[in-house]
Amino acid sequence: MKKIGILLLSVSLLLLGGCSLQPPEWAKPATKEKLEDIKIGLSVSTLNNPFFVSLKNGVVQEAKKNGMETLVVDAQNDSAKQINDVEDLVQQGVDVLLINPTDSSAISTAVQSANNIGIPVITLDRSAEKGDVAALVASDNVKGGRMAGEFIAKQVGEGAKVVELEGVPGASATRERGKGFHEIADQKLDVVAKQSANFDRTKGLTVMENLLQGNPDIQAVFAHNDEMALGAMEAISSSGKDILVVGFDGNEDAIRSVEAGQLAGTVAQQPELIGELAVQAAGDVLKGKKVEKTIPAPLKLETKE
Repeated sequence: MKKIGILLLSVSLLLLGGCSLQPPEWAKPATKEKLEDIKIGLSVSTLNNPFFVSLKNGVVQEAKKNGMETLVVDAQNDSAKQINDVEDLVQQGVDVLLINPTDSSAISTAVQSANNIGIPVITLDRSAEKGDVAALVASDNVKGGRMAGEFIAKQVGEGAKVVELEGVPGASATRERGKGFHEIADQKLDVVAKQSANFDRTKGLTVMENLLQGNPDIQAVFAHNDEMALGAMEAISSSGKDILVVGFDGNEDAIRSVEAGQLAGTVAQQPELIGELAVQAAGDVLKGKKVEKTIPAPLKLETKE
């Protein structure tokens, strides 16, 4: 019944607001005098990925340090579940929503619903296509894609045959990392195939096995995250081929693989820092302070050299 009430409230607000996307004054977020009074709702795309576990840890640790309460839910890479999870967080009385979207388009409905009842939203690592997001805390994914493209071109030479393992279709990180990579690859490399492996290690292995069969002359692979890169490395090792692989994220398994001379490199993010910065932004928003719409976390290309 509570969920039905929220739905009816959201519809009423839309009707009252007419064409305006701004919520009425009474629905705007109340300021908080003390950080200890803040309850954070964190929705993570999946906790079956070390990167997002680190991101979650960054949020929880920073919140705890400031006496804030954190409620965490795992969408398990399911857009519909994530929307329901966000509704549940609202029911539990959170003051602010930190959302790491599974799908940047699908999450827009939840963001707009939160806007309508005055709960501020901050997105982490991936953006929302619609709705009022107070801040996006993320690495520069386009820049990271360019870094990977430049590194691959330097290592294997211009015109080399490369395949691209793409992330979850619809995720902003997928689009942005691919965009940056192709800014370089379309000029310096020959991208013979690209296919989604949904940011998943097992799918990365399966997709890479299939790509190897259809493209026996592959010289390098760019994977939109480390999980897919590590899966691709397994397939390549089994094939006996010598193919350069670059991932994205800088998770612990990938760093160890780079140090062992397996992965050639990873564009390393700082997921815990992303979580920390998101909590800091949440505190500022609820205190009525102005925050930047985009809050960047630095990137670094990790290689064995």
